[in-house]
Amino acid sequence: MVTPLPDNPEFLHAASQLISGEATAASEQPYESLPLFQYKIERPVNILVMGVDRVPEAEVGSKDAFDGRTDTMLLLRFDPTDNTLRLLSLPRDTQVTVSGDPEVAKLNDANTVGGAALAVKTTSAMLNDVPIDRYVRITNDSFRELVDLVGGVEVFVPKDMQYTDVTQGLEIDLDKGWQTLDGDQAEQFARFRKDQYGDIGRVQRQQTLIKALRDRLQSPAILPRLPQAIRLMLRYVDTDLSFEEVLALVNFGMGLDAAEIQMVLLPGEFGDPQQFNGVSYWLMSAAGRDRVMNDYFDQAPPVGTNLQERAPKQARIAIQNATDDPNLGRQVVNYLAERGFNNVFFSEERAPRLLETTEVIVQKGDLVAAAALQEALDLGKVQADSTGDLYSEITLRVGSDWLERAAAAANEDD
Repeated sequence: MVTPLPDNPEFLHAASQLISGEATAASEQPYESLPLFQYKIERPVNILVMGVDRVPEAEVGSKDAFDGRTDTMLLLRFDPTDNTLRLLSLPRDTQVTVSGDPEVAKLNDANTVGGAALAVKTTSAMLNDVPIDRYVRITNDSFRELVDLVGGVEVFVPKDMQYTDVTQGLEIDLDKGWQTLDGDQAEQFARFRKDQYGDIGRVQRQQTLIKALRDRLQSPAILPRLPQAIRLMLRYVDTDLSFEEVLALVNFGMGLDAAEIQMVLLPGEFGDPQQFNGVSYWLMSAAGRDRVMNDYFDQAPPVGTNLQERAPKQARIAIQNATDDPNLGRQVVNYLAERGFNNVFFSEERAPRLLETTEVIVQKGDLVAAAALQEALDLGKVQADSTGDLYSEITLRVGSDWLERAAAAANEDD
């Protein structure tokens, strides 16, 4: 999985000092020359990442501390063959069967019942037996401290968020607008679920935070803090990754730009609690799963199952107005209809903020359809994540670049 380094005692000693915190500023070499940046991954690697509610009475860093329910589940694919990192968000309320029990359960129960091994087994079985090479379990403590370590993350809070849950010791108080969130506030943003989207809204906000944290970690000003961030992760993480593998994955991730990081939500829909004794589940779409696993993880569908083929122009597209022009939506619908895109609707929600550049959001992972739409628009950018309208396959957030082009065309006609 990892290309080993030649036996270089000086290099290894320098890396050991840096990661352990023993290196002094005067003795530090340029970070790019240290072993931290030398390890490479040799093949695609799939890793299940679980954010766990730490067991309160367990000692920090002990195995018992990671036996709580998973609040966040992500399947990551580091792929050196095309230099991409793909991230599949797995809603914790996804309906599954656990450990052969015929009764349905939620995906986040697996870790509580059988630890990391059962969580890996359950997730793999749910996703067409995709091989999962390693796992990482991380507590909420580490996320808060990591955000604080990098000086906070900048995100747009789409609405006022206020909520108190005494039993969970949770108090959320965030105002709408652009903010730099510290670790505690970032956790509030991620855990808020008092809206119509519940757990899926949380997944979308988690993707927003991941992008913000990625941008922060790739900032030149933050690069010198990377060894400290690794030390922090090692303190709060339970994983079967070796130290060398951790360094290789960090090195790979640091070399990616935004377009090479693709995020997608496990396709599905909300179940009716009345059908399941009042319990709310996310019901996975088998066809959607097959397409995502094939396109993002190179995992073929089950034997005897054919991928559903369709023309890109048949994708269900939600229009969100990200300008202050109330008439924009109809213009866009007409423009798309003239070019063969007829499965288009107006989203019930406006874009969370005004945009200068139009965004084509790949809500359910159909990168081919998103590219076709962006080509037809001849503006904007494709955004490979699932932060758009939940009932769309692609969400089109139309920015002021559309208005500028329309104004330029009108001037030419005059």
